[in-house]
Amino acid sequence: MLTCFDAADYFLSKIDEDAGDVITNLKLQKLVYYAQGFSLALCGRPLFAERIEAWQHGPDCPALFAKYEKSGALGIPAPRDVDFRKFDDETSALMDEIYEVYGRFSARKLRDMVREETPWKATPVREAISHEAMAEFFRTRLTEEVRTPTSQRS
Repeated sequence: MLTCFDAADYFLSKIDEDAGDVITNLKLQKLVYYAQGFSLALCGRPLFAERIEAWQHGPDCPALFAKYEKSGALGIPAPRDVDFRKFDDETSALMDEIYEVYGRFSARKLRDMVREETPWKATPVREAISHEAMAEFFRTRLTEEVRTPTSQRS
């Protein structure tokens, strides 16, 4: 199993700093949350073991927040060496899809989006958002095409 830090590094490796791409701690938290939620819904298992809690600005992974807390609202630099061998094909495809769909949104837009979603709304502040709540919610977000394994598509 990966860690929340592996998931974060994967997303951070996607940024194009020369083009002005930025991922702040706030945005990273939301991307990691979406990756965890869709992993639970699509794969039936968590992507990582660290807990995600309901915080004021939406779902946050406390361990990951602590690592990047000093960056504040500034962008987090891309990691220099990500071991992509940790990510099997299914996980890489999931992470790429999450980044393609949600990576284009600003941190504030993502914050606003997650704060309208049931897992955060139904969880008391500073309490863990359960895997069951995430899996149930994210299953409702899947389209029929996403649910069909690649090998069964024409």
